Amino acid sequence: MKTVVLVYSGGLDTSVCIPLMKEEYGYEKVVTVTVDVGQPAEDIKQAAEKAKILGTEHYTIDAKEEFARDYC
Repeated sequence: MKTVVLVYSGGLDTSVCIPLMKEEYGYEKVVTVTVDVGQPAEDIKQAAEKAKILGTEHYTIDAKEEFARDYC
């Protein structure tokens, strides 16, 4: 099974990538990942909801502490 992981914001660009990966590139499974670096909780929730609607396996990674510690 060909699987691809897509860093997913829930926006139009990354949402269009999901069917594109399947139809044009032949991936059977698209796994989406949203990295939470402190954006509004509603954005994270919406991304997860859209990913579910689009039929992906979705994960949210809480990277707030690492982002603040290592990059701010």
